[in-house]
Amino acid sequence: MTHEKNTKEHQSVVQHANGASLEEINNTVVMPSKGGFWRKLAAYSGPGVLVAVGYMDPGNWITSIAGGAQYAYALLSVILISSIVAMLLQSMSAKLGIVTGMDLAQATRKATSKPVGFILWIITELAIMATDIAEVIGGAIALHLLFGMPLIVGVLITALDVMLLLLLSKVGFRKIEAIVATLIATIFIVFLYEVILASPEWGPMLKGFIPDPQIALQPGMLLLALGIVGATVMPHNLYLHSSIIQARQYKRTAAGKREAIKFSTIDSNIQLTIAMVVNCLLLILGAAMFYGVESDLGRFVELYNALSDNKIVGAVASPILSTLFAVALLASGQNSTITGTLSGQIVMEGFIKMKIPMWLRRVVTRLLAIIPVIIMVVVYNGQDAKVEELLIYTQVFLSVALPFAIIPLTIFTSSKKMMGEFANPKWVKYVAWFIAIVLTILNVYLIYSTFQ
Repeated sequence: MTHEKNTKEHQSVVQHANGASLEEINNTVVMPSKGGFWRKLAAYSGPGVLVAVGYMDPGNWITSIAGGAQYAYALLSVILISSIVAMLLQSMSAKLGIVTGMDLAQATRKATSKPVGFILWIITELAIMATDIAEVIGGAIALHLLFGMPLIVGVLITALDVMLLLLLSKVGFRKIEAIVATLIATIFIVFLYEVILASPEWGPMLKGFIPDPQIALQPGMLLLALGIVGATVMPHNLYLHSSIIQARQYKRTAAGKREAIKFSTIDSNIQLTIAMVVNCLLLILGAAMFYGVESDLGRFVELYNALSDNKIVGAVASPILSTLFAVALLASGQNSTITGTLSGQIVMEGFIKMKIPMWLRRVVTRLLAIIPVIIMVVVYNGQDAKVEELLIYTQVFLSVALPFAIIPLTIFTSSKKMMGEFANPKWVKYVAWFIAIVLTILNVYLIYSTFQ
């Protein structure tokens, strides 16, 4: 009898999911019918891992390392604040998907005209492309460091990572989450160990978590701060989270939704805390090794070389540390490949209702991403420092694109009509609007300063 009831409920949920975001994974992860807090948390854990990946991609690496190299520990406060902002926004995103059964792209398209939806789709696609460019550059440089490949060859090889995605798509969504979590743990351990070796100054480091007014007053500092914000609060992650959370077979009742919101928020906050720590470790590493050094340091190649240079790191310097760094960089890029493709599919289906095979989506996205990188490599004759500069600007673009995702998310999750009893409390609503307004003002100022 219970089995029949569960079967009927499952069938009704599947019917509800028809035309849903990422239909191939929607409602596929079985949840325990009984169990305590930890068992339920374990079952809901996974979407937060995939979201956190976007906060630890090569774009984060270069902005955090450059921030530490140029301004010591001052930008740690930016990482802290933007991580807290990310936790709030991601919880709102997951809640939207759980309560409405729509992802952010679908909800936005439903609330706007076709032309507006198309424009928002283009902006979001460009943000995803900017993320993909960061992955291409990070992967190419990692291959160059590990195997001595010319950058142009590494860039072309990254175009083949579509095969990795095709293989992972065969093993099941839950296993993909486990693989990504393992790679994240590897990255965390590598950088924690390397920061310990770098012996940072604890006083200035702790002071760096207190916001400094100079960040808003110095254009160069503001540029990197916005790059960190763009790399930390990822616009495409808001679309991603609202979709993949629906892979869980939670009950589509008020009580079931309430439980799903609770555990998905905990999952997300845990994973984003880990991502924040990784980003702080990267900035601390850049500051401890490169701040005040009169050289073009703070880049991937220089950091790689420094880890095996006993004049910088000391007696513990070792080629093994350099290799670990390059492996972590490669793992970071490949991790982001998975989530970038899923996000692209979500926004394409949601905004313009167009469905294409995932492998074709991956090929098109990657080809569009490698073109500007190839141009940079050719123009600057393979100079990795010049190519890495493109990474910083891709992260700034992500920051510029962010309000176009935050504003609809805030409107929808604050709407009693859409969310009912799950609508944002007033304090969440006001904080979210404050975030959207401040980011918009800062971005307008940044663009004005750039042209000036």
